[in-house]
Amino acid sequence: MLVRHRDAEPRIDAFAYVAPSATIVGDVRIGPGARILHGAVLTAEDGEVVVGEDCVVMEHALIRGRAEHPAHLGTAVLVGPHAHVNGSVVESESFIATGASLFPGSRIGTGAEVRINGVVQVNTVVPPGAVVPIGWIAVGDPVSILPPEKHDEIWAIQRELDFGGTVYGVGREVSMRELMRRQSEYYGAHRDDVVIDS
Repeated sequence: MLVRHRDAEPRIDAFAYVAPSATIVGDVRIGPGARILHGAVLTAEDGEVVVGEDCVVMEHALIRGRAEHPAHLGTAVLVGPHAHVNGSVVESESFIATGASLFPGSRIGTGAEVRINGVVQVNTVVPPGAVVPIGWIAVGDPVSILPPEKHDEIWAIQRELDFGGTVYGVGREVSMRELMRRQSEYYGAHRDDVVIDS
């Protein structure tokens, strides 16, 4: 399904393939040889999504572009099933495995791997060729790559990365009630979406 959102429409190269059950929303550019498989969602909320040449976005993956943090996939990137790429730049020939989560402001260097259920926190830079092991967390710049049982060490770095400001544009003083009111208003822009005949 192709959807016009915030007056922007997807642009798909003639040599790309988008499965009929995938959903492509707004300012999304899909390059030649790219393959977007069933159930994948690529949504440019108010920032672009760019999928480079020969990328494969597998079933039920989510790629979200944001105003301050567009989502860019370089050339020959694999995004595995159920992966979450939110406002992240993924450089060429990188491997983002099943269930991996990449948060806004993160950058994955050329040829890096984020393995099954790996997490890359906001504003974190994973250098070229690095590996985030299965279920581990990458946090910071310079990056620390830690197992989940190192929660205190992860949090000591993460709390300085400004998750609320990066993802929601708010400080810690904003209540959950107010945050969700703002998010409801923000995502309310989808009321004006228009499905494009393909």
